[in-house]
Amino acid sequence: MAMKITDECTGCGLCQPVCPTDSITEGDIFVIDPETCNECEGEADSPQCVEECPEECIIKA
Repeated sequence: MAMKITDECTGCGLCQPVCPTDSITEGDIFVIDPETCNECEGEADSPQCVEECPEECIIKA
């Protein structure tokens, strides 16, 4: 499974530096690559992008 950033993203960029797999890239909104996102398994207790997102716009895909 992977995480997904919804259209509510404001482009703040707080999620990108906390991603241990560098799966988040900037576009019109930030995007998570489902091929490399592992929901921080083995890295943290929960997805770090979700923890940092002030808009709460990152969900399980």
